[in-house]
Amino acid sequence: MTIMAITWVLLLALGFPIAYALGMASLAYFLTAHPELLPVLPQRVFAGLHSYALIALPLFMFMGQIMNSTGITRRLVDLCLLLVGRLPGGLGMVNVISSMLFGGISGSSTSDTASIGSVLIPEMKKRGYPLHHASGITVASSTMGMVLPPSIPMVIFAIAGQVSIGRLFLGGILPGLIVGVLQLAAVAWMASRNHYPREEHPPSWGASGVLLMRSMHVLLMPILLVGSIVFGIATATESAAIGALYAVAIGGLVHRELTWKKCLDALIQSARLSAQIMMIIAFSQVFVWMLALERTPQALAEGLMALNLSPSMLLLIIVALILIMGTVIDVSPGILLLTPIFMPVVAQAGISPVWFGVVFVGALAVGACTPPVGTCLNVCAAISGQSIGTIFRGALPFLAANAIMLLLVILFPELVLFLPDWLMPAS
Repeated sequence: MTIMAITWVLLLALGFPIAYALGMASLAYFLTAHPELLPVLPQRVFAGLHSYALIALPLFMFMGQIMNSTGITRRLVDLCLLLVGRLPGGLGMVNVISSMLFGGISGSSTSDTASIGSVLIPEMKKRGYPLHHASGITVASSTMGMVLPPSIPMVIFAIAGQVSIGRLFLGGILPGLIVGVLQLAAVAWMASRNHYPREEHPPSWGASGVLLMRSMHVLLMPILLVGSIVFGIATATESAAIGALYAVAIGGLVHRELTWKKCLDALIQSARLSAQIMMIIAFSQVFVWMLALERTPQALAEGLMALNLSPSMLLLIIVALILIMGTVIDVSPGILLLTPIFMPVVAQAGISPVWFGVVFVGALAVGACTPPVGTCLNVCAAISGQSIGTIFRGALPFLAANAIMLLLVILFPELVLFLPDWLMPAS
């Protein structure tokens, strides 16, 4: 284990991609500890990719890319501006609500940050908002895309932990809405304190009606995707395919902004992003196999269970560990590396895997906004031209909403389990 850890850290420090660093570190472990098992390594790598559920990943990513390139973000921002633009700090509220709507559609926090940030950060700066506050709101609100369905991190966790994707999607709805409401409250408080501007020229009733009608088909997409799974119409993979086709139909037939070039670019970008995640998944299976050989999950479970902690206290300790690890591990690798370690622990403690999954992904979402690795911070830094430290300080008041949500969900698991148990009870 020590050899693997040293090799992994060294390769990451040298700039190796995390997938290859993980694979080479695992290889170093087996060369030194179990050379007789080396012929099995290629089989384990292939087995990591041999899953029907993985097909959902590139399909959801393609859907998000199509939405990005066909004017969805702009229309959602206009709709949100119509709803809350006249309130103090209205543009900041538009940022949060747009992330709630678009995050659920794109399923990606980095996509949310890039798409909404490129539109709203320059506009908020022009209207008199401090740049670090505008960037901080954008980064913090993007975390809702990981919790609200359809969420790519939720899909990855479902695959790694063998958990129902439909139940995870339902479990993330109320916690995601809680984060959104709390972040809106934070924006309102800061707006009143710092005298942020409001929109003075609302659109006419006729223009408002037209804008609302043009946005309805977009707002229906999350309902279509989640509903098809919940009511047994489609599997998660089939639902992703439906979402991709729906996105193409909206972009090509309704908005008429989808060209062959945009479609090809979306396919290429989706393939690249999917390949990155697939490589991590493949090599993470070798890592999981190594953990099983060393009995690491069992030892951790026995150690934590010996403390005789309540499920809530156990989750608080796990969340603290995840928050620490999230500062240096990106979301997808974090899920794939940590799930096999913590799942036996929560299973032995009798904790629902859906409850744990929402808490787990919610904690890693904070890591995406935490230096030094935070992907959302780096995306926002490229848009705003600020350092990730400055953006992080601006995001802290809004990340407090995430912390409150995690605490509420840990103390009151019904916030996660109510909808799955009602609409999709476990058999």
